[in-house]
Amino acid sequence: MTKKATAEDVAQAAGVSKWTVIRAFTPGASISEKSRKRVMEAAEHHNYRPNLLARSLATNLTRQIAVLVDDFKNPHKLPVLEELTWQFQSEGRLVVLININEHFDHVQALLDAGQRQVDAIILFGTGFRPEMLEDVRLKGGAPMYVLARDSQIPDIPAVTCDTPLAMQELGEHFRAKGYERPAFLSGAKTLSTALGRQRAFHTFWQSQGTARVLDLSAASYSSEHGFAAVRQALEVMPREQWPDLLMCENDALAFGAIDYVRSILNLRIPDDIAIAGFDNTPLSASPAYDLTTYEQPMAEMVATLISMILGDAPQESKVSKGRLILRSTA
Repeated sequence: MTKKATAEDVAQAAGVSKWTVIRAFTPGASISEKSRKRVMEAAEHHNYRPNLLARSLATNLTRQIAVLVDDFKNPHKLPVLEELTWQFQSEGRLVVLININEHFDHVQALLDAGQRQVDAIILFGTGFRPEMLEDVRLKGGAPMYVLARDSQIPDIPAVTCDTPLAMQELGEHFRAKGYERPAFLSGAKTLSTALGRQRAFHTFWQSQGTARVLDLSAASYSSEHGFAAVRQALEVMPREQWPDLLMCENDALAFGAIDYVRSILNLRIPDDIAIAGFDNTPLSASPAYDLTTYEQPMAEMVATLISMILGDAPQESKVSKGRLILRSTA
């Protein structure tokens, strides 16, 4: 195999020192345009690319960002990961995706990310708990951030959609349509990164004089568990007590709810029961569902998060306004 070119090879070809080559590939470094051009021409001729791993030993920055995900069944994850990786790559960063599951828990993942000297860790999942993130073994590690969920832990900023505003906009639409017996289908319960959507939904209906909101709970944020949760609740409930509106914590749960209501109960949506989701995943616009939902401004949220990680924005939680997407299910 052909020997890989080194900085010394480029320096000799360009007639400069090795340190001039290093400066030419270091953003913001002091170097004349003439010298930089000579180095780049020599590097192109030798097919040279700097060794980022070696550079990280000198700069203490690996230019790698770890993203921890623990709910891959959620269809919202893939388009967000696409946006996240694209924006980081445009800034010269590499995203390291870590799959959290029963064989590799959150603390293990955080410790592993720390050993790899990543520059930051993004928590993009549902199962992060305060006692876990406050584990003494994690002290002094890479800074952590929460994306698309609320953080209740000091010094861990979150970038989220404005949940109270979202539920107010959804609620006002539902009230205008005449729905009177609301229910909320939530996913897995967590403490540190609770979405807050259920709480905001309750707050809105209480402000409208509705005494009771029926709460349903699914085992995870998936269509299968959404299907199962609605079946379990309605099978034991008198028909006259069924809700006329089901607000789901995310689109995946709504898909499962729609499948059960249509295929098992043979009810009409929204005539017999209205269903809404949250996230505006690609499938929500398909004719099979045509789901009323709420869209988070993910491109804006990801850009805000990257600005924090790069040090261009304050290290504090930030909320962004989303958009109500009206379709036929509600």
